[in-house]
Amino acid sequence: MLAGSSRTVTPVRLPVVLGVIAAGALLYWGKGEFEKPGPLAEEKVVIIPGYGMAVAGAQHKVWEMTKLLEDTGVEVKFAIHPVAGRMPGHMNVLLAEAGVPYEKIFDLEEINADFAQADVALVIGANDVVNPSARTDKSSPIYGMPILNADMAQNVIVVKRGKGTGYSGIENALFYKDNTRLLYGSAQQAIGEVIQHVKAMSV
Repeated sequence: MLAGSSRTVTPVRLPVVLGVIAAGALLYWGKGEFEKPGPLAEEKVVIIPGYGMAVAGAQHKVWEMTKLLEDTGVEVKFAIHPVAGRMPGHMNVLLAEAGVPYEKIFDLEEINADFAQADVALVIGANDVVNPSARTDKSSPIYGMPILNADMAQNVIVVKRGKGTGYSGIENALFYKDNTRLLYGSAQQAIGEVIQHVKAMSV
């Protein structure tokens, strides 16, 4: 359970993550079991990379996963916050290094309207830049800061190393929302395992 919350946050089982990412959020929680979805077509995923991806050096794995998802018919876009990472443009540089085409990368103003139509927002190591408190909580120290509206997606998967806070030092309200699931672990390891599940499902 995350500190300061009465809601238990269930770490995501990888087969369920696969179902969410690859099949447009078909979640079967009951016993934590996953049922293989039907044909994949016109599903929309928005990936939000952050400092955690950079630390793990996971950009190549993320691009590998993206290509596999696109091969199944999933539409994938990347959403970049201008201050994500250590410096402005940090995520753009990493994604370009991994081979992600420029036309798949969108900045905050270009992508925010798309979240409401996204089946899944996949947050990889980003924290403050997706915290909805910046939009809704006037007492928050980050209130008024432009954020990526990940919380507006139908489902949110957050890959993070642990329960730590972002640079601001405050809890992220996104982690407590009913449509959010957390996948703890290094981005390199977590995305690598998702890749294996995608490959297995595609057989």
